[in-house]
Amino acid sequence: MSRPKALISWSSGKDSAFALHEVRRAGELEVVGALTTVTETFGRVSIHGVREEILRAQCEAAGLPQLTVRIPYPCPNEVYEARMGEAVSQAVRDGITHMIFGDLFLADIRAYREQKLAGTGITPVFPLWERPTEELAAAMLASGLEAYLATVDLKKLPAEFAGRTFDARLLADLPASVDPCGENGEFHTCVVAGPMFKHRLAVTTGERVERDGYAYCDLVIG
Repeated sequence: MSRPKALISWSSGKDSAFALHEVRRAGELEVVGALTTVTETFGRVSIHGVREEILRAQCEAAGLPQLTVRIPYPCPNEVYEARMGEAVSQAVRDGITHMIFGDLFLADIRAYREQKLAGTGITPVFPLWERPTEELAAAMLASGLEAYLATVDLKKLPAEFAGRTFDARLLADLPASVDPCGENGEFHTCVVAGPMFKHRLAVTTGERVERDGYAYCDLVIG
């Protein structure tokens, strides 16, 4: 029996990576590609600021074809939705029936995704939904997942957190107001190892820059 085909909405971070792992463990869907939004102005994963060469290495390590939606900076919402709509239409033509998201508990984001996919023939899947984030972060680390904080919101964390390893020490250092998984946008990560990858990525931390209220750590291969 062939399984329904799915794409993973791949942000380069820990939540989408762990969602991929959980879906593969469940075995009900065949994940056939990773869909990522890349800001063409910078050649980096949107919001996370991760270089495209790292994104390519992640997809190779995950054994997934890379599907890229390119958007400008700044990106008007109508442009974003039009380009995502084209990607969804192509996915339908390719026989995709499910889209996997790493969302944890933000109901408005889930509702937005459900609304945009309604009537397309693609069903959204949320394998991590409403798992307590403290327990989820511990489960990620226990699985062998390794990640760096690629971006931090300076209203919620000091710039020095950008580039830190997502580990038990980091979780202990987070202020009480910060979600352990950064689900409120406090930080975004870049995964470099874990059970969803065939091998660890040789990624190191580079320059830290601040822009538009965020601190970014430039992660590089090598």
